[in-house]
Amino acid sequence: MAQYPSPLKETNRLQWIDEARGFAIFGIFVVNIGAFNAPYFLYGGEETAWTSSIDHTLRLIIDIFFQASFYTLFSLLFGFGMQLMKERLEMKSLSAYPILGRRLGALICFGLVHAFLLWHGDILLTYGLIGLLLLAFLNVRGRTMLSWAFLLMGMTVGLLSISLYQFREYIGQPNLFAAEQALSNYQSGSIIQVWEQNYVDWLYANEGISYLLLIGTLLPLFLVGMFIARQRWLHEPKKHQAPLRRLWFISLLMFAGLKAGPYLFGNPAWFSMIQDNIGGAFSALFYIISITFLSQMEGARKLLLPFRYVGRMALSNYITQSLVCFLVFYLFRLYGAMTPVGLMLMVLVVYSMQAAFSKWWLTHYRFGPLEWLWRSITYKRIQKLRRTEQGR
Repeated sequence: MAQYPSPLKETNRLQWIDEARGFAIFGIFVVNIGAFNAPYFLYGGEETAWTSSIDHTLRLIIDIFFQASFYTLFSLLFGFGMQLMKERLEMKSLSAYPILGRRLGALICFGLVHAFLLWHGDILLTYGLIGLLLLAFLNVRGRTMLSWAFLLMGMTVGLLSISLYQFREYIGQPNLFAAEQALSNYQSGSIIQVWEQNYVDWLYANEGISYLLLIGTLLPLFLVGMFIARQRWLHEPKKHQAPLRRLWFISLLMFAGLKAGPYLFGNPAWFSMIQDNIGGAFSALFYIISITFLSQMEGARKLLLPFRYVGRMALSNYITQSLVCFLVFYLFRLYGAMTPVGLMLMVLVVYSMQAAFSKWWLTHYRFGPLEWLWRSITYKRIQKLRRTEQGR
């Protein structure tokens, strides 16, 4: 009988991976909403806009616990998921390359729409493009995979950090003209001007060698995620408690040292690549292992349920967050008008609504709406969306 590729059955899902993915969606929203609301995260100058002590405290908390911790977590999960798909396809004697290629191609299309119609800070396009490079590593040995990951990350972060240190006196100068242009266009421009400004912002964030730098920092995280999936530590966490506990302890120490430690020395800007990419990678490991351990505990498992629902619909919820922010900040003209406290309240309200809606949706449907479309493209078969009593 012919074997057809199909999505993972619900009963075979690793619930703590869904919870980690939902937690990542929350953390990404916490970081992204500041860039949606004002130009300072792209062009600098936030110290002139948010001057109160509570503003500074919130920015400190976000920088240590959220900034660069959740796109790294999502990157690990991205590589983890690619490895799981490869293994399932091989079990059916199917080639992974065309199917994963279609999956990445669809992701690129989602990213193009998201990046240029909703928000310049899109990550989907980048994941899709760099994910194509990951196909070259599908059959590489685990140790070779880790060697490539350490080499790419070490060279990229090391060389750039040396360059930043050499020019440390010139780092951090805000581009006030660009920030004023963004404020003007997003606050009072037409929808065409908003899209034009969004395109300008995307070019500013991705110009020059930016994509080469992203390859050197994101591809290693994809590879580490694939390696962890191969080791099956997170498939059977109780069986692999010893290595997981060691990795958890090491990641906690490195998280604290590289993410919070720089504040003991004035948080120098030249150290940001190490703080974000190395420290962020360890904080992501700490979060995913912590969630895995908590998910094995009955009491904690109930607290993680909202994250699980959101994580099952990660793509739909990520795009929805951007759509909400586009409406609030660009169409309702609240761009630059909200303080960090107001933004965090908005995050909590919107995310809580997403968790409730995701729970309702998943009781009636097998996938989120965009997940259904993504899977249908990936497998070249229209997937059954609505649940049945027999097929829940």
